[in-house]
Amino acid sequence: MPADQIHLVRHGEVFNPQGVLYGRLPGYGLSSLGRQMAQAAADDLRARGRTIAALYSSPLQRTQQSAEPISAAFGLEPVLEERVIEPTNRFEGKRMTGSGGALRDVRNWPLLVNPWEPSWGEPFGSIADRMLQAMADAADAAESGDVIFVSHQLPIWMAHRRVTGRRLSHDPRRRRCALSSITTFERRDGRFVEVGYRDPAAPLAVAATDVGAV
Repeated sequence: MPADQIHLVRHGEVFNPQGVLYGRLPGYGLSSLGRQMAQAAADDLRARGRTIAALYSSPLQRTQQSAEPISAAFGLEPVLEERVIEPTNRFEGKRMTGSGGALRDVRNWPLLVNPWEPSWGEPFGSIADRMLQAMADAADAAESGDVIFVSHQLPIWMAHRRVTGRRLSHDPRRRRCALSSITTFERRDGRFVEVGYRDPAAPLAVAATDVGAV
């Protein structure tokens, strides 16, 4: 039988003193606070008392590190899953706002011509498709119990909007997907339904200096 629930966990805070949009760039791991956030997510999942059948992680450093306390809590080896990776973004390595920010540079304005696609990176529809397919395949592969994915804000938000029937284009400042948050789905009658959202790292987030790229 398929998995009971699918939990999409966002990674914790990244050490990013330059304040750049890091995207898929290597070398961006968790800060010490981010590790505490990841532990908070693992503790929340453990406290639910549910059987976990499988653990998947985006291959990026920050998600693999965020998967470590979950792996320890459930004795599961994370499987790297390319389909839940951060989307491509042509602003990688740049600071977006403030003095000298990429958004103030007129040379970058052609990249902003279509925020509904978006024109600066992977199309929203592509992100949603790969996320839902990864979730479906993992659900089918599990004999019983739940499945956990450790992923990124935008892929998780695209899964949320696709499942809830909302338009994929959106204001990135209004995403409900906090650091180390957990968005939970079940599959009913062949389709996914969102059944929960928790933010176990909220008390820690007040001290965060990097809340993720927009």
